[in-house]
Amino acid sequence: MSPDAGAPLAVVGGRLLTGLVDVTSDLAALDGEGLWAVVLPYDGEPVLARFAESRPARPWPGPPWRGPAPDAWSTSLDRDAYCAGVEAIRAAIAAGDVYQVNLTRRLSAPLPPGADVAALGAALGRGNPAPYAAVVRLPAVGCEVASASPERFLRRDGDLVASSPIKGTAPDPSGFLPKDRDENVMIVDLVRNDLGRVCEWGTVEVPALCAVEHHPGLVHLVSTVTGRLRPGVTWGELVEATFPPGSVTGAPKLAAMDHIARLERGPRGVYCGAVGWVDADARRGELNVAIRTFWFEDGLLHLGTGGGITWGSTPEGEWAETELKARRLLAVASGAPPPAGSGD
Repeated sequence: MSPDAGAPLAVVGGRLLTGLVDVTSDLAALDGEGLWAVVLPYDGEPVLARFAESRPARPWPGPPWRGPAPDAWSTSLDRDAYCAGVEAIRAAIAAGDVYQVNLTRRLSAPLPPGADVAALGAALGRGNPAPYAAVVRLPAVGCEVASASPERFLRRDGDLVASSPIKGTAPDPSGFLPKDRDENVMIVDLVRNDLGRVCEWGTVEVPALCAVEHHPGLVHLVSTVTGRLRPGVTWGELVEATFPPGSVTGAPKLAAMDHIARLERGPRGVYCGAVGWVDADARRGELNVAIRTFWFEDGLLHLGTGGGITWGSTPEGEWAETELKARRLLAVASGAPPPAGSGD
């Protein structure tokens, strides 16, 4: 039986969660009991939803997604404003304030009548499949998210933890630049430091550095950082030590976040936060980095896009990267054919 139209649900970790039990913003709940869908906005309170029922996700049984027209999208930062932001960050790097800052913009379009985020999630699953895809539909608390994230923020299995930051994007492997590897190595160092705050001394390792991963329409450099948590570390402590994800902030993290607040026009919302699941009984869970992620808010459909700015960045190159990252997703959301050359 398919979930009732509009009823609370989550599709996380390849499972369909239904039968909502409760919703809280208290991360301590994740150390209690039950199966939770987790949404950690970059800006705003956590949304943790405990569900009673879990089964393998199946093809979407409801009406198909009907999105906004391709020409209905607007951007929070136009080309000139985004390029000016890149130059401002390069000036800050030259002054020694930061090494890298992730600069993003928000794309928005009117929500079509009767829009269902679960239908959008199904369309993304067909048109832009992703390893850390997630859908959370909790309209009563204003949380409606469809994520096609390719990036793992945190995986926890008991006391073992891993993070796999993405830094470096190109249309194909031949398009990587020296600055892409530089971006990745900087963020790996940041993630190592973040995990070191809650892991046993000497256990934080980097088993993979700058591996090439293929995703629909583009390729990424992906590294993996692992560690063993100290006894008694809670989910709240783990999130406090590592959130927001380093790949969507920059280095040093706090200084980069100051620049983000000055240069970006408006809050990020769920974008650049994290979405996933936690099985409190098994002490397991997995959270994505909420990139390639749509959300409903104030009658609008939103999508964020951005990239890491380093000294080696060029304004036009960084603008083009944001366009590349958004192109296929906008086509899926607007019901258009995927752009030419955007296959796997």
